[in-house]
Amino acid sequence: MLTLVLAAPGAAWAQTSQPVTVPNYFDPQNRLEKPDLGAIHTLRFLTEDDYPPFHFALSDGTLTGFDIDLARAICEELKIACTIQARRFDLLTDALNNGEGDALIASLRIDAASRARFDFTAPYYTTPARFVARKDATFKATPEGLAGKKIGVIGETAHEAFLKAFFPQIHRQTFANRGELYAALQGGQIDAFFDDAITSSFWLAGTAAANCCAFRGGPYTDSNYFGEGVGIAVKKGNDDLRRALDYALVELARRGVYTDIYLKYFPIGFY
Repeated sequence: MLTLVLAAPGAAWAQTSQPVTVPNYFDPQNRLEKPDLGAIHTLRFLTEDDYPPFHFALSDGTLTGFDIDLARAICEELKIACTIQARRFDLLTDALNNGEGDALIASLRIDAASRARFDFTAPYYTTPARFVARKDATFKATPEGLAGKKIGVIGETAHEAFLKAFFPQIHRQTFANRGELYAALQGGQIDAFFDDAITSSFWLAGTAAANCCAFRGGPYTDSNYFGEGVGIAVKKGNDDLRRALDYALVELARRGVYTDIYLKYFPIGFY
């Protein structure tokens, strides 16, 4: 089994000139042997084309995005021919099982239901949770530092459950959607909010946030609340391909290629 760990190896600098911590998912002591690729001559990736910045189509139909660049880098690392085909998201799993492709790279979460249908590589990203506060806030995002603070969260979510379990001394305020959550922080009705870090990073980088706010504390990656992460899916029992993909992911991380791709699409990192 490939052992991956979430580490914070330091800060890289993105286009925003703000420090960005790039995640590292492999144990440097667990170097994998290069697999025998004799039986793998081509690799057909399946993806979806309407989930920016992970995978989406440009106006001319060209596929691009974080997942797309990662898939191309994997093929280059393995030195095999590669195609990437887009399907509607609801058709992807059947397409893989019907042999229309070899691997599915479409931000598919690893959980009990998906593991029952496919085998997965180790995660190449997770969906952490983080606090977001105004830039002039002076408190620390710890259970002690947030005690008595008004913290916003979308109601009846894993994020609210996490706050209930680990931040019992906050004044929790629930909201129906992210628009209300963002407006409450900008308007001063709450001191911070707690939400999915990926979605929050897009808001922070956009014009609507008006450079008001920043991540504070975290990231929180408890798989019991926020899942095991996202991996590349292959058909059950396709161990040769799964091992080859794991090998490529580790090598891309080791050589800094993963970092380059990450910074291209996430100028405000979500870790």
